[in-house]
Amino acid sequence: MTLFERIISGEIPGNVIYTDDRCLAIRDVNPQAPVHVLIIPRLVIPRLAQATSAHAELLGHLLVVAASIAKQEGIDRSGYRVVVNNGPHAGESVPHLHVHLLGGRQMTWPPG
Repeated sequence: MTLFERIISGEIPGNVIYTDDRCLAIRDVNPQAPVHVLIIPRLVIPRLAQATSAHAELLGHLLVVAASIAKQEGIDRSGYRVVVNNGPHAGESVPHLHVHLLGGRQMTWPPG
């Protein structure tokens, strides 16, 4: 079981700020911005490269939830970044697809 599966099941606590039947959102324990939220699907997809067309609706839902949380957190007008890491070189640390929502500060380009 991954860390995220353990949080989803309630086995370990997470700072949950949003939940529905398809996903939940928690504050990142090592934030890289004033707002750093992880949107995690309840369905385990190890990484984006393993998603299929059958997951399209769920993936779209994660982005809609990210936009809603951005508004809730007050970063919708100033801007925010949405990131999905895929693989170790991208910084993936938990093999359970999730979306990072980052905002509350000026983002730089290129990231990394």
